[in-house]
Amino acid sequence: MKKNSYEIDMVHGPILGKMLMFAFPLMLSSILQLLFNAADVVVVGRFAGSAALAAVGSTSALINLLINVFVGVSIGANVLVARYLGARDFENTSETVHTSILVALVSGVLLIFIGFFLSRPLLSLMGTPDDVLDMATLYMRIYFVGMPATMLYNFGSAILRSIGDTKRPLYFLFIAGVVNVVLNLFFVLVCGMDVDGVATATVISQVISAGLVLICLMRLDGMCKVELKKLHIFKDKLISMIRIGLPAGLQGAVFSISNVLIQSSVNSFGSVAMAGNTAASNIEGFIYVAMNSFYQTSLNFTSQNMGAKEYKRINHITVTSVILVTITGFVLGMLALLFDHQLLSIYSSSQEVIEYGIIRMSIICTTYFTCGIMDVMVGSLRGMGYSIMPMIVSLTGACGLRVLWIFTIFRMDPTLRCLYISYPVSWVITAAVHIICYIVVKRKLDRRVAAEKTA
Repeated sequence: MKKNSYEIDMVHGPILGKMLMFAFPLMLSSILQLLFNAADVVVVGRFAGSAALAAVGSTSALINLLINVFVGVSIGANVLVARYLGARDFENTSETVHTSILVALVSGVLLIFIGFFLSRPLLSLMGTPDDVLDMATLYMRIYFVGMPATMLYNFGSAILRSIGDTKRPLYFLFIAGVVNVVLNLFFVLVCGMDVDGVATATVISQVISAGLVLICLMRLDGMCKVELKKLHIFKDKLISMIRIGLPAGLQGAVFSISNVLIQSSVNSFGSVAMAGNTAASNIEGFIYVAMNSFYQTSLNFTSQNMGAKEYKRINHITVTSVILVTITGFVLGMLALLFDHQLLSIYSSSQEVIEYGIIRMSIICTTYFTCGIMDVMVGSLRGMGYSIMPMIVSLTGACGLRVLWIFTIFRMDPTLRCLYISYPVSWVITAAVHIICYIVVKRKLDRRVAAEKTA
């Protein structure tokens, strides 16, 4: 079957060039998606005050906690579609695609209710200060109204990534991103709204990006074409998606729990420290999503080559991904640190807020590439069909260490600098264990393939 101009052949020919072709649009797409939240933060920080800035920022870890399990299932869909595509299995690919779309819509509706009823009690449990609690609750409740669109976009773009199409999601997000920024300014400056205005703008932009992805899938030619009359949850595909994706989702959720604990610890330093942490976190987020594009690349390339039984290409894919993510994380981290004051001043004009942000960036930005290495190894392991192993390693090495750090080291030295050091310590240890796991798994695969050839 002839591939269209948006697809990438992941199982034949040179690897480096194709990985860059896949990763670069994905990187830009992720940055645009992050701009949705950044636009909210910048607008409220500049025009609605530091309390509104703290309110929006304090919700990020909790939002991730509530949606990560469902986003994890989209990773399972991504792996499954890519593997069936690699094997050129039309029927199973189509069934997985239609199951994915319906699961996205159902999980999105479920998240509306979860977000509405749990926002305030969970924010209170995190120790969110009273002066921002009402605004943070309002922001989250409006934000979660857009969850069906958010889930549809996540699952739909995962399907497009499976065929190597990372360009069209970039175009769709650019359109939605422009709408989001314009509506943010309109609702806050013209209508006099604050957190409710930026949340509403985000929901509208999510609906636009999700609608464009769905239309794209309906107009596709080939195995991944979506037909609304064929939407159905195929039990075996759902089970496979959950088997692969649920560990990833649980990992993300527990990561969020550790981040919620860290956010709660930051909250104890007051709303100004929270605002500085929020601004720095948003800047670091751009570095993270740039690195995460290579996690997605290793996941998709490994999955397709497993399906096509091109096992000899997997080591090359993994090593190339590690090199690319290290260069990306280190260079962007150093640039962010070099211009830390200028970047933080975009979010707030308060010198105290900026100083709090610099404390965080001085630690995170210099070591962030180790987080990228950790994620790439997880992508390769999941692409080879191992999801439980990286989950256990990540939960023990990263989350467990952070929680232990908060209740031991941080108790002895209750400073923000000590709190933030827990991040690079957990990244380095977890990445090292993932590399060991990868070597063991790859050797096991090579032995199995050798045995099949001699049989």
